[in-house]
Amino acid sequence: MKKSEFGFIGDIATLFGSLPHSGFEPIGDDCTVLPMGDEALVMTTDMLVEDIHFLRGASTAEEVGEKSLMVNISDVAAMGATPIATLLSIALPESAQGEWAEGFMRGYYEASKRENVALVGGDTTASRDRISINVVAIGRAPMTNIKRRSAAKVGDVIAVTGKLGISSKGLVDIMFGDLHTSAAKAHRRGHARTTEGAWLGGRNEVHAMMDISDGIASDIKHIMELSNVGATIELSHIPTDYDIRYATTGGEDYELLLTVEAAEFEAVARALMEATGTTLTAIGTITAEKELTWLDNGMPTDMEIRGFEHF
Repeated sequence: MKKSEFGFIGDIATLFGSLPHSGFEPIGDDCTVLPMGDEALVMTTDMLVEDIHFLRGASTAEEVGEKSLMVNISDVAAMGATPIATLLSIALPESAQGEWAEGFMRGYYEASKRENVALVGGDTTASRDRISINVVAIGRAPMTNIKRRSAAKVGDVIAVTGKLGISSKGLVDIMFGDLHTSAAKAHRRGHARTTEGAWLGGRNEVHAMMDISDGIASDIKHIMELSNVGATIELSHIPTDYDIRYATTGGEDYELLLTVEAAEFEAVARALMEATGTTLTAIGTITAEKELTWLDNGMPTDMEIRGFEHF
């Protein structure tokens, strides 16, 4: 019987759970964590596959290079850590060798330079027809700054940085041939809240945190499951310039989804704006009931809201 993506990941975690971790924290968060005294290293890996994550005819090689870095260091930021290095492996068909590969590396380099992240290794190989990219991202933070999906507390405010839905709307624009909209450009390039993630990592009032890669309809459930809590989200409070479905079910926004001590939320939001210029918007509350409730202007809604899964 076919399993969902997250069911498959759960099976992997169970299968390998009995093996020694050599100090690493087990599968289940945006990154694994290796405590090193007062500091911690965090590590993550992510893939981008042609025709799944990008279309060669709709994205420049430079844009794919930039996005490959940004979506990976976003996971590091979600842990409250600062990205410091990556490893890059890429499989290229003959049609992408040469000019396309050079453009990809220029984009990856410019993004790495901007984020002050070193490239310290990797691998290259040929493929039959599609480009496949794998990045390992490494970050560092004080151990006390590490944020986990499992730390949400009943009564916490659920909040998001920035605005949601632009990447999902951009994908739709691309599919309809509108390649030059601001949303399409945002989808092709990706971004990461690295400054904001490290800043939020230093705030004790911030409890759980992750990045939004599959839409909040999926991602809030990871926090709920690992924290053993429920959630209520008010659709009218979700910050977006587009249809609410783009903001709730679409992937690849790479904003931060976090829970904050309720009494301190306004102070944290003001301080984040002052420090980084980024908004923090309250969209809901962590509850004791282990279910997800969607409200529309205060009333429960039966609108079908499901996040993205690869299978």
